[in-house]
Amino acid sequence: MVEDSALQGIVADGFASVRDEFAAVAAEEGGDFAAQLVAYRHGERVVDLWTGPEITGDSLLGVFSATKGAAHLIVALLVQDGTLDLDQRVSHYWPEFAVAGKRDITLRELLSHRAGLVGSDTGFTLEELADDRIVAERLGGQRPYWRPGSTFGYHALVIGALSGEVVRRATGRTIQEHFAERVRVPYAVDVHLGLPEDQESRFLSTQPMLATPERLAALAARATGAHSLSGIAFNRNHPRNPELWELPNFRAVRSLGPASLGGVASARGLARMYAAAIGPLDGAAPLLKPDTAAAFAQIHSIGYDLVTREHKTFGVGFHATSEVYPVLGQGTFGHSGAGGQQAFADPRNGLAYGYSRRRFPFPGGPAPENDRLIRALHAAAGGLR
Repeated sequence: MVEDSALQGIVADGFASVRDEFAAVAAEEGGDFAAQLVAYRHGERVVDLWTGPEITGDSLLGVFSATKGAAHLIVALLVQDGTLDLDQRVSHYWPEFAVAGKRDITLRELLSHRAGLVGSDTGFTLEELADDRIVAERLGGQRPYWRPGSTFGYHALVIGALSGEVVRRATGRTIQEHFAERVRVPYAVDVHLGLPEDQESRFLSTQPMLATPERLAALAARATGAHSLSGIAFNRNHPRNPELWELPNFRAVRSLGPASLGGVASARGLARMYAAAIGPLDGAAPLLKPDTAAAFAQIHSIGYDLVTREHKTFGVGFHATSEVYPVLGQGTFGHSGAGGQQAFADPRNGLAYGYSRRRFPFPGGPAPENDRLIRALHAAAGGLR
């Protein structure tokens, strides 16, 4: 391993270019910038870096929608086990769901953001949004906003509650319980869907985006009405809805760990989770068989997203990440987070990646520096073949 004098952490021989790119990002962002970057190659940790005040490699950050990757890893395992069937109706597992035009929605359609249940007509309080059981009960009785299966839109704040209710009905246990028992504990994955009180000292609160007049004007130009599909999907139709960047800073969110948005993790945890998903890790067998990983990575929804109003690509519960970063292998799957996070597994190249930062990026979503860092990682890994 090669130690770095400017950044904290280590990189393996051959990965100095990743360290240099991360150092350049940190220099451009400024002295208060704090972030973590970790990568595995064929089950070996080859990058483990962090930079900035207060942060360490063990610090825990709110990871927003990167939580969905952890949640849907459990769904993939249950499908692999034969407990769940992607082509079975959701109402088979959850009978109360079969109302208001939802009887025939399949689990596959739900997980690929095609069900039309992006939010509640009346919105959610913070306490309700943090509780997956409440979100699922509300949406289980609601009519979809579009004809299920006809198109797609990002179920940003609710998809984990919906898939989690299917898991609970089928197994009697929550996604959070399954994750702890099947992934976090046996594979020593530092990702928490429900942060215990005794781990709170490791948590660093999310910092708001640096606001400039140009950024504020750009955000205003992108704004949609509170009762539009985007407004409903991001809970802006509730009068006491907190700002998105604030969500991990509420103890109610961290303690309950809602499966759409409430995960708390280190970049080490995110990268290790995806390394465990696709390959042997410290003598343990991969979590997913290749056919399972390929089935969940396969593109199911692509094109204009009704919620984000952008071009998006989804597999089953995951992003088809190589559509965002074309240097990656086809079949790469993972999930980004609004706070700048990016995390994925690239089975074809044997890579697993985790990145998180403390300051909310502009305009929200996977931070732009991920493109540079991923290109550097891919090039370094390719040079070792």
